[in-house]
Amino acid sequence: MTDASRVLLGLGGCVDYELKLTAGVLEQLVADYNISAEELASPVAVGGERDLVVSILQYVARGGGGEQYVASAAALGTFANRFPHRVALGGTSVRAGIVMSRLGVPSTLHLVSINDTMRGLLSPDTEYISSSVEDTFYPHLIVQYDAGLRIRTGDLDITAPYPNRLIYVNDPANGAMLLADELGDRLSKASVFLISGFNAMRDQEELDRRLTELRSHLRQLPPDAVTYFEDAAFHEPAFSRHVRDALLEVIDVYGLNEDELQSFIGHPVNLLSATEVADALTALHALIAVPTLVVHTKYWVAAFGERADQYADALDTGTVMATARYRHGDNFTAADVDHLHAQPRWPESITFAAALHERMGAAVRCVPGFVLDIENPTTVGLGDTFVGGFLAAVAEPRLLR
Repeated sequence: MTDASRVLLGLGGCVDYELKLTAGVLEQLVADYNISAEELASPVAVGGERDLVVSILQYVARGGGGEQYVASAAALGTFANRFPHRVALGGTSVRAGIVMSRLGVPSTLHLVSINDTMRGLLSPDTEYISSSVEDTFYPHLIVQYDAGLRIRTGDLDITAPYPNRLIYVNDPANGAMLLADELGDRLSKASVFLISGFNAMRDQEELDRRLTELRSHLRQLPPDAVTYFEDAAFHEPAFSRHVRDALLEVIDVYGLNEDELQSFIGHPVNLLSATEVADALTALHALIAVPTLVVHTKYWVAAFGERADQYADALDTGTVMATARYRHGDNFTAADVDHLHAQPRWPESITFAAALHERMGAAVRCVPGFVLDIENPTTVGLGDTFVGGFLAAVAEPRLLR
C-alpha cells in the first residue's frame, strides 16, 4: 500500500450542504420574488437569495453546471433550509482523497479550514495538515437538479435538458487560501500532488502572494513527481489566466470538465463530434501548454498531449469511479465498482472515441463513458471523484490492476 505521505492533495476543503431542486419550491420562489423570464437572459452577480434563484434558473435552462460567489452568506443557509439537504465534505481534494482511500491508496490533505463537522466526517485514518489556526465553518451550497426538471410559473417555462450541479460559495478561509508552513516539507516526500482551490480567491494581491509562496514550496517536490492541476469556475474570471501563467511550468496534468473546456474555447462544442473536439483540444492546448490535458465529460474522458498514452489506465479508473458515484451516490461499494467493469459503454461514445483516435493519433487517449439510465443520479462531486480515481491509478497502478 502507498504511504499516505506520497500523495498530497490540496489546497482546500469545506463542508457542503447538498440538496436536490424541486419544481414546487422553485416556482414558489419565482412567484414570491416576482422573477420574469427576461431576467434569465443576462448574467447575474449573486448578492442575496433572489439573485441566487435567478442564477440557478439560468443554469437549469441550459443544463449547465458551474460555481459562483455569493455576497450574502446568510442567503446560502436560507436557501438550503427550504429543501431537505445533507451535510457532507466537499472540495476537490477532500472528495478525491475519500475515493482514493476506498481504492486502498491513502493520502494526506492540505486544508485551510477545519471544524468539528469536518473532523467527524473525515475517515479516522485520514491524515491532514491545516493552515487554519482556529476552527472556521463556511458551508458551501451544492445544488443538484435532474434532467426534465420543469419550472413553469408566470411567463417563465423552462425544462432542464441535462442533469447537473451548481456550487455557491461564501468562504473567507478558501478565499484566503493560506498555506501551511510545513507544505514544502510534505512535498519533499510526495510522488503525486493535486493543486485545486485557487478559483475561490477574490483578491489579486493576496492571490499573487499565495502563488509565490506555493512556487517556493514546490521547489522541494521531487522532479519525478506528478503535479495535477484541476480547473474550476473562477469567482473572478480574470484570475484563471493569472494562476495558469504562474503555475504552468510546474503542471504535468491539467484537468477540466466540459463546461470549462467550452468556456476556454469561447463557443459550444458538440461533444460527440470528433472534428469539433479535436479542434477544441488543439486550441485548448495552445492556451494551456502543459505536457498532458485531461478533459472529463458526461460522454467520455480524454488525455491529450505528449504523455497521453501513459494515462490510459488512470482515465479508465477515474471513469469507473465517477460512474459509480453517479449511479449510487456516496454509498457505492466495491461490489458496485466491480459490477461496472462488466457493463457496456455507450455506443455513441465508443464510435466517437474511435473517430477521435483516428483523427488525432497517438496524441490522444479517449475512454468512452458507460450506458446510463438512472432515474435519480448523483451529479455532485463527479469531477472530484474522477480525479480521485485518476490519481489513485497514477500513485499505485499495480494495486488497481
